[in-house]
Amino acid sequence: MSTQRTATLTIDGTSHEFPILSGSVGPDVVDIRSMYAKTGMFTFDPGFMSTASCKSTITYIDGDKGELLYRGYPIEQLAEKCDFLETCYLLLYGELPNAEQNKEFHSIIKNHTMVHEQLIRFYSGFRRDAHPMAVLVGVVGALSAFYHDAMDVSDEHHRRVSAHRLVAKMPTIVAMAYKYGRGEPFMYPRNDLSYTANFMHMMFGTPCEKYEPNPVLVKALDRILILHADHEQNASTSTVRLSGSSGANPFACIAAGIACLWGPAHGGANEACLQMLEEIGDVSRVGEYIKRAKDKNDGFKLMGFGHRVYKNFDPRAKLMRETCHEVLNELGLQDDRLFKLAMALEKIALEDDYFIEKKLYPNVDFYSGIVQKALGIPTQLFTGIFALARTVGWIAQWKEMISDPEQKIGRPRQLFTGANARNVLPVDQR
Repeated sequence: MSTQRTATLTIDGTSHEFPILSGSVGPDVVDIRSMYAKTGMFTFDPGFMSTASCKSTITYIDGDKGELLYRGYPIEQLAEKCDFLETCYLLLYGELPNAEQNKEFHSIIKNHTMVHEQLIRFYSGFRRDAHPMAVLVGVVGALSAFYHDAMDVSDEHHRRVSAHRLVAKMPTIVAMAYKYGRGEPFMYPRNDLSYTANFMHMMFGTPCEKYEPNPVLVKALDRILILHADHEQNASTSTVRLSGSSGANPFACIAAGIACLWGPAHGGANEACLQMLEEIGDVSRVGEYIKRAKDKNDGFKLMGFGHRVYKNFDPRAKLMRETCHEVLNELGLQDDRLFKLAMALEKIALEDDYFIEKKLYPNVDFYSGIVQKALGIPTQLFTGIFALARTVGWIAQWKEMISDPEQKIGRPRQLFTGANARNVLPVDQR
């Protein structure tokens, strides 16, 4: 990082200089770590919209260009040429695996997919109608009670073992949450299947007959996992980093990330898309809702269109659009009421001047929700699938933070607007 330039801040006639740091790509940043010592002031940035909380080599987003890179590789290339476990290896270790590394990594993950038998008893403590995310928060956090042999976060080998365990066991844990809610028996993993095919086996298989995964559907779900694997310093990733900065164990940190992802403003977007489609109900009512979406005085929002980060087309949406049509064709769902409605909305958003001018294009959540619905995944589990995919990104970010010699426990400051110091009066004088 370059530190040749400086920024000058003048306060009450006194000037203070701060280094300007340049990364390999993206906006420069002003290093204000010495600001309080120099000026006695803090910065005020609610939501950290203009604050770089860390330096990272993992994921880069250019919202204006509609660009998403994992370790420098465009997401489009990874989604087309790699499977999810190759992407996991890339995020965890910085490079795509060669043939030998790929084979070894796949073997390691497959051999960690089973969970401790006692962990299964945790599920019976939840109501059958518990939200899957509530179950995932509890069960993932409980993993720390079972794997004491790799809990030293300062040990690189322990961090690697924990990373492998989390990537391997998340499909099993998510599938078990699904099965528990349905009252169906849990399905043990099958090591003869790929990572994503095995997850679908545990989700949709039964002891009555052998489950045969559909390659088109496996590819579609694998692509969903790749596209959601990491997304820079979003709310849940920042939560994982902040939790990890205290030295908390990785299972607790990932459970914290899952809890944050559960928020409807973050991981619940594709679930909200399906709920919106159900509210609209039929293609005949699309015009009515489009009119409402354009009305500034109407509280209705068209979910799944536009993105807070991407000011142009979401690069992940292009890939999911292709996958969406492949899945609908494979399952013969082109004439399904809900999917016809979704395609009608997509057509308007891509052609209507209002949406084009405001760049309200369909985003990845719009298409991934449709695909997951077509695959038979219940709407309540959409965020659980998101958590399954994002786990590897969280772990990669956590590992990077722990290894950073400049890492400190997170401690945001505040602009206090409460009462000044005052004295407690006797009760009869208040």
